Amino acid sequence: MEKKKGTILLFPFMAQGHIIPFLALAFKLEQKGYNIIFVNTPLNIKKLKLFFPQNSSISLLEIPFNSTEHGLPPNTENTDSLPYKLSLHFTTISSSLEPSFRNLVSNLIEKPLCIISDMFFGWSANIAHEFGFFHVIFSGASGFGLACYYSMWLNLPHKKTSNSSFTMPDFHEAGNLDVSQLSPSLLAADSNDPYTNFNWKNLPNWMNSDGILFNTVEDLDKLGLMYFRRKLGLPVWAIGPIHWQASTNKQRAAKETWEETEKCIKFLDEKEPKSVLYISFGSQSTISASQMMELAKALDNASGVNFIWVVRPPLGFDINMEFKEEEWLPEGFVQRVFEDQNRGLIVEILAHKSVGAFLTHCGWNSVLESLGVGVPLLGWPIAAEQFYNAKFLEQDVGVCVEVARGNNSQVKHEDILDKIELVMGENEKGKEIRRKACEVKEMIDDDNFKGSSIKAMDEFLNAALSMNKMSNDVRINGNMSKS
Repeated sequence: MEKKKGTILLFPFMAQGHIIPFLALAFKLEQKGYNIIFVNTPLNIKKLKLFFPQNSSISLLEIPFNSTEHGLPPNTENTDSLPYKLSLHFTTISSSLEPSFRNLVSNLIEKPLCIISDMFFGWSANIAHEFGFFHVIFSGASGFGLACYYSMWLNLPHKKTSNSSFTMPDFHEAGNLDVSQLSPSLLAADSNDPYTNFNWKNLPNWMNSDGILFNTVEDLDKLGLMYFRRKLGLPVWAIGPIHWQASTNKQRAAKETWEETEKCIKFLDEKEPKSVLYISFGSQSTISASQMMELAKALDNASGVNFIWVVRPPLGFDINMEFKEEEWLPEGFVQRVFEDQNRGLIVEILAHKSVGAFLTHCGWNSVLESLGVGVPLLGWPIAAEQFYNAKFLEQDVGVCVEVARGNNSQVKHEDILDKIELVMGENEKGKEIRRKACEVKEMIDDDNFKGSSIKAMDEFLNAALSMNKMSNDVRINGNMSKS
């Protein structure tokens, strides 16, 4: 049996958009011959066990957390079940995990050569160094999106001008931003706000780390990566894109999930190539009831465009409640589109030959999945760095058309329809967007097989191994001098 190269501990923030890229990285490192310890709160660990491959040797380790002690509903251990304001509160109290994490690290039998922690856990670098371990932050966001996020929170440039348009003082290369591209939390930011204070404390802590890992591609995302190299003076490694698909089976997953999946594939198999628009706002985001109505009207009028829409209750309603189509969709929409015309479906989709575009919130996991198979984007950013991703993908990369901003903005179905037809239609602009999406796919393919991402991963692991060897040498020499 081949000897393992060492142990790596991974600790993501408790949200699907963070846990999924961390899992992808964990499996990648496991394939490279490392022992992996994956840390999270008990309910998240319990869920992960259902979807783990049976042949995986990854250790799942629980860190205690009691949500009721922090003003959260009982058994809340993931942002995906929370409304926006509570998810911000959940983020701010995540630093309460610090003592438990220190205790967990001190009790590890197998000492890790590296700790990889979430961008929200800047405090974890000091704990890693306390025990002599190499530490990196891993971000599932794009370099550009996170650079804007980092600069915006530390500088709040929109608060220093009366104009709606502004630039970031330490990231001029990003160009102009508009206040409509800011999340509600940034618009409300001030010194009395807990989320602002959390960011002011957390983000500078990144400088205590030994480097930053990004789930992105160097050639695609140079501008944002350059910002962090300049700003933090740390190694920045672009090791993406790394994907993970849950390997569940019919016995372990809900029957309804499998039935829906099979229904989707059957639907896609019946459609013409590039004729289906896939619509999903990720695991947590949703749009308002009025926006949902306008989007449905646009789809109703989109001649020749089929679609799969992953739909959730609109803003202001419990995201887990039953969907009320008679309240939130136009009268007769389901009968017309789904039953009479077999033109739509509400429920690996993006890779199917029938998918021609993806209407997305522009979360970076979704973006990489789409561009990895050459599917262009219709952007509808909702929160966090998604607004900057949409700007970058439209203006710099040319693979996206922005449909709307946020889940409170006014939208008209005629405008949505125009943009759907622009990206999916036989016009020069649409052809150019699709051509560029295919170019990015080739870039990602080349990088995965022989490019900078492989080199970056090797450089990161070598840096961790070097520091580990240095720590061991110091420990050995120190013991010899005492004897």
